[in-house]
Amino acid sequence: MASWKGENDDTNQVLVEARNHVRVIILNRPRQLNALSYEMISKLLKLFEAFDVDPAVKLLIMKGEGRAFCAGGDVAAVAKSIIEDHWSQGVNFFRKEFTLNYIISTFNKPQVSLLNGIVMGGGAGVSIHGRFRVATETSVFAMPETALGLFPDIGASYFLSRLPGYFGEYVGLTGARLDGVEMLACGLATHFVPSMRLSLLEESLIQMTTADPNSISAVINKFSESPTVKQSSVFHRLDIVDQCFCRGTVEEIVHQLEVESRTFSEEWITAAIRSIKKASPLSLKISLRSIREGRHQDIGQCLIREHRMVSHILRGEISKDFFEGCRAILIDKDKNPKWGPSILELVTEDMVRKFFAPVDDPAWEDLSLPQRGIQKSKL
Repeated sequence: MASWKGENDDTNQVLVEARNHVRVIILNRPRQLNALSYEMISKLLKLFEAFDVDPAVKLLIMKGEGRAFCAGGDVAAVAKSIIEDHWSQGVNFFRKEFTLNYIISTFNKPQVSLLNGIVMGGGAGVSIHGRFRVATETSVFAMPETALGLFPDIGASYFLSRLPGYFGEYVGLTGARLDGVEMLACGLATHFVPSMRLSLLEESLIQMTTADPNSISAVINKFSESPTVKQSSVFHRLDIVDQCFCRGTVEEIVHQLEVESRTFSEEWITAAIRSIKKASPLSLKISLRSIREGRHQDIGQCLIREHRMVSHILRGEISKDFFEGCRAILIDKDKNPKWGPSILELVTEDMVRKFFAPVDDPAWEDLSLPQRGIQKSKL
């Protein structure tokens, strides 16, 4: 595989502060809402590998500079690299990102992610797999990949499938945005701390001299609140969510949402229908299957499967929806993608199946994850 163009190990896009036995990792691309570049992923991977075996490091704190934690991976740069060079360039990006996600999920020491502001896509990948996820009143979580011709990746099929009922299917297919209180309620966040208290929390954590999760949780609890989910939240309607998103196909999900919309005139149902109908039909179908398979797989199996899926997407032989989604949403910004196939009914089972099979190319290989100790789930 060719190396990513422009790789720089000394990037200042990720900053590190050594504070006693704590390392504070700062995502530092505020103008890009801390979207993960290849250089950032490379540096984070090296940092986690080093901190994992450094006995002086007991705890990691991760946060974002500016008004976002991390708005996702820099997929526009991925698409550009493929157009200018070769699809394997994009595969390299995701291969390294998924390896980072796996190391975070199996990390030997506690990680506290301060999820102030936007947490989307790749930003979820570097935080949700960690032990402690602190949401605030400014947190905005979403997995908007189906609108881009992608699917919820970064191990999302693992953590979305473990949300209450079929809430993960709802979040993954619609790209719905959740606030910090909803993140806490569904389990994406472990704590809720008002943003004005984050600096005090950080200063208290920096005094920690132990990697004991119970001791760290006790410190976070001192600053935490248990806010009430707003009355208009979809989280209060899990019965309807389950009734719709338990269906076996995307077509059946849309049909049931339309049935429910005639009984309940609620904005979230209308918004869900609208979002699904705007998204890539192919992305929706592979996303649903991915989340369903994730229910019965561990994090490593999910990432290996998702790597196959994203490799097919970047190769562009089955469909070029990813490149069209990037054009319409991120480049030209006309928000009018021309999907192929254009409707759900034209997406065949054979097309979907191909995304879950190995890529037939001598230069391609399955994701090979590093050997790690047996870990208990942090979700």
